[in-house]
Amino acid sequence: MPHPPHQPLQVAAVPSQRSPAREDQAGPWHSEAVCRRDEAGLFFAPSKEPTASRLSREESAKRVCGRCPVMVECREHALLQPEPYGVWGGLTAAERRVVLARRRRREVELRTAAAANGPIAAAG
Repeated sequence: MPHPPHQPLQVAAVPSQRSPAREDQAGPWHSEAVCRRDEAGLFFAPSKEPTASRLSREESAKRVCGRCPVMVECREHALLQPEPYGVWGGLTAAERRVVLARRRRREVELRTAAAANGPIAAAG
């Protein structure tokens, strides 16, 4: 019995996570990233890196991020993925974990407050 021809895979449409201010520009946000011109070793730790070296390297990477026109997009990408390693959008992996924990806590607080206010909040 012959098999039906294979259909090409369809790609699901996923809404962009980029900020609206950049959507009118062509190309992905990372094409404008300043770090594309820098050594990747600045943004990602070598194995067994001494603490003092790591802190110095991370500060250097953050200075690069500070002058990058797509720092916010990069940071949001790293938070949404989440990226487990490296400096992204001016934040280290540890700093991103703190931001994510705060966001989750804030979401819980908002849901709890909305549930406590019930129909009153909807009527306001």
